[in-house]
Amino acid sequence: MAGTESISGRVVAITGGARGIGLAIAQSVAQRGARVAVGDIDGAAAERAAEALGERAVGMQLDVTDRESFERFLDATSESLGPLEVLVNNAGVMIVGPFAGADPAAAARVMDVNVDGVIQGTRLAIPRLRERGGGQIVNVISGAAWVAPPALATYAASKHAVKGFSDAVREELHGDRIELTAVYPNLVRTELAVGTKPARGGRWIEPNEVGEAVAAAIERPRAEVFIPRWIAGVLRFQAALPPRARGAIGRAFGLDKLYTGVDPGTRADYERALTGG
Repeated sequence: MAGTESISGRVVAITGGARGIGLAIAQSVAQRGARVAVGDIDGAAAERAAEALGERAVGMQLDVTDRESFERFLDATSESLGPLEVLVNNAGVMIVGPFAGADPAAAARVMDVNVDGVIQGTRLAIPRLRERGGGQIVNVISGAAWVAPPALATYAASKHAVKGFSDAVREELHGDRIELTAVYPNLVRTELAVGTKPARGGRWIEPNEVGEAVAAAIERPRAEVFIPRWIAGVLRFQAALPPRARGAIGRAFGLDKLYTGVDPGTRADYERALTGG
């Protein structure tokens, strides 16, 4: 794909689409006329979200860590709306706290959803997109793919992994007319980030800002999207530094205390839910 393409009429499937960033993306592309499939671990919430989007949307239960569930989601999308044109791998979870004290089951869940879920979706989408002559995969990652603050080790590791995966697969798809877009939002005001706060000099990003940025990147495909745009230079610069300098920059912006000071009680319900507790 090249240039600007209208979203109107295109089939867009979104994982983790019943709330937060995923719902904001669904709303943004639906407003532009897309046919939207909302997948979420909470099937009832996915159905409610789709109903609110209108008759050109469907919602269904989706466990991104389960290959059969993901296949059913994509098959049902094609049956209900038409051949898949854009897959948005958005589903993600996060734990906060010292790595040594992390619940192993919760940490494993982060890697299963954030890494394996994206790999699963990408693997299943590629042949479908090739069959129709092209399309797009959008991986909603995080600014944490470029930095690694203390007390965010597992989450940062998962996002670094998806960044590397996206960079490699993008090159593999060169010539297939399949675009791969990596999206790097700063801290977004969602349930996932409950109890945390932006770094010094930063601000909360609202979900609709990410939704609009993703919709724009579907209309005009590009390899990377940073939200807000100005963090691109900061993240790239910091990632290029040696460890000592990187640490000094992180301390200057308060990254060393950003997550270490989070009250575990503010996140207890969210993180307990990751393991079904």
